[in-house]
Amino acid sequence: MTHIATAASGLVVPPGAGRTLTASAQQVTFKVTGEHSAVSSTFEVVVPAGFDVGAHAHAHSEELFYVLEGELTVLAFEPRVRTPDSWREWESLSGRQAVRATPGTIIQVPPGCPHAFANTTGEPARMILQSSPPPAHERYFEELLDILTSDAPPAERDTAIAALRVRYDIDQITPLRHTPPH
Repeated sequence: MTHIATAASGLVVPPGAGRTLTASAQQVTFKVTGEHSAVSSTFEVVVPAGFDVGAHAHAHSEELFYVLEGELTVLAFEPRVRTPDSWREWESLSGRQAVRATPGTIIQVPPGCPHAFANTTGEPARMILQSSPPPAHERYFEELLDILTSDAPPAERDTAIAALRVRYDIDQITPLRHTPPH
């Protein structure tokens, strides 16, 4: 059961609670929303095998990721060169490269910082995503899932997703991909 926060109380969201949006490339459960917090939105995200969010940046949003289960390849830095097709070989001026994030890993992403995650294993990964300020990421996930589950032709979906990203402060640097293992 979810309890709504008031000025005199907090919010307790038990395991399995929250509104869940599901598509083949993503499952997002809303845990804390702009309705509950003026500071951030918090989501539980299941990242399926073969999913790559693509490198992207937010000019105004700050994000924090916490890996709960599984493994992800992640990065959070400005590369020497932003290659448009893949971020996995990027390197920062100080020599940083993408790393393997295992349970307990936190990735903090300030506004303007390119970041990415991919699940290159054969098993799903699970993480907490916190985005500030709310509710932009909530609306983005809702609209993205509507597009991904629509019957629109792929080219029309791609155009709609590109417009959605512009509306919600997402500078997509490399493509989002989902290639499930066979």
